[in-house]
Amino acid sequence: MKTRRLAFAVVACLAISHAAFAGGRIRPKIIVAARAELTSGDATARFGCELAAFDSQTRLHCYGPDAIRAAYGVQQLLSAGFDGTGETIVLIEAYGSPSLEADLALFDSTFALPAPPSITQIHMPGSTPFNVNDDIQLGWAFETNLDVQWAHAIAPGAKIVVVAAKDSDDQSVLAAQNFAIERRLGHVISESFGESELDVERGTLLDYERSYARARDRRMTVLVSAGDDGATNPDQDGNERPFRNVSYPASSPQVTGVGGTHLLFGTNGHADPAGTYQGEVVWNEEAIGGGATGGGVSTRFRMPGYQMLLPGSIRAALGGFRGVPDVSYNAAVDGGVIVATSFLGAPSFFLVGGTSAGAPQWAGIVAIANQIADRPLGFLNTRLYFLGIVGALAPLTHDVTAGNNSFAGVDGFSAAVGYDLTTGWGTPNLGIVSLLLSTSDDGAVETSGRR
Repeated sequence: MKTRRLAFAVVACLAISHAAFAGGRIRPKIIVAARAELTSGDATARFGCELAAFDSQTRLHCYGPDAIRAAYGVQQLLSAGFDGTGETIVLIEAYGSPSLEADLALFDSTFALPAPPSITQIHMPGSTPFNVNDDIQLGWAFETNLDVQWAHAIAPGAKIVVVAAKDSDDQSVLAAQNFAIERRLGHVISESFGESELDVERGTLLDYERSYARARDRRMTVLVSAGDDGATNPDQDGNERPFRNVSYPASSPQVTGVGGTHLLFGTNGHADPAGTYQGEVVWNEEAIGGGATGGGVSTRFRMPGYQMLLPGSIRAALGGFRGVPDVSYNAAVDGGVIVATSFLGAPSFFLVGGTSAGAPQWAGIVAIANQIADRPLGFLNTRLYFLGIVGALAPLTHDVTAGNNSFAGVDGFSAAVGYDLTTGWGTPNLGIVSLLLSTSDDGAVETSGRR
């Protein structure tokens, strides 16, 4: 990919400053880059950036649901009747969005999507009215809209529940998470937040791990974005640490960490909703002023059993500790997704990137998988790594083999064939699933299991 410099018209700096995790704030993993302008006169694109050149020096390209669904094989599942019906996706946020329902309706009408069966936003006790002048609340409002709109874009038949913590303090977010788990609000949970695991006090980490263990016991799948600072993370003052470290809770061995890629989908060197999959590399936009996918080796968690059968070279790199991410998804800003908002005033659209975009979309995929299996799949990683190690994931994923997540002067990790510490097992390639599932000999779709 050509190296170039493109100044992002950054609307809001959402890399919220770090205080210590105990009593501090968790930040969303989102980058809001520019306004997206509606276009006219094209039968396939709603926005001009959906047709922009991949190597433009002045303009970002973007994707709507049609392109993303086609790139990852989701559309074929939707066309076969699998859209997450009967499932509920739970999104853990802070503060929430003051215009959530209206903004989802705007997103749906713009992209000709059906409304979800239901959408519920639960504000935890102690929540205060939204303050548009508070940058932290503003960042979380963008995050909440992104998560809702893009989980719905992937699994339009699933119900959506947002549990909004009263603020972004670590204990407040944990309380929201526990609320969702104890009340069994849904079998799929998405979390697009985190900070360096070095900032997590032992007691706080244990509280979170007990919470994730309860989710696992209840057959809930938890997906967490891996971070936007490459192989490092900011310190408590917001300065990038000069050495490798990973983001928590993505580094928890009880969740599925979602890294980031730079997707190219289109035709003849430009984006195009009616195009085809052109390829992916590790998401690293430092050269043009952006972020890079989180990924690396935990210093807090020993290697889980599901990673012990990885090839010797990878186990050596892990050194007996947990590696992250487990899977990945498009996270680029130059190649980001469209999000609808109205909490800034008039209804408008923004181009958004970051690993925040991947976790809720993977949540939509898991909701569809639960529908197909007719049961909650629960914790994914044991099954995921077994299938990867025996080669069964190859037809179901795009194996990303180019790029690295070096960032802010910290040497990162490189993509490779198979599992690696930048994109895990890769991105979804689900078109073959619709063929495998299509029909049995008597013409009926085969499912198994009970809820």
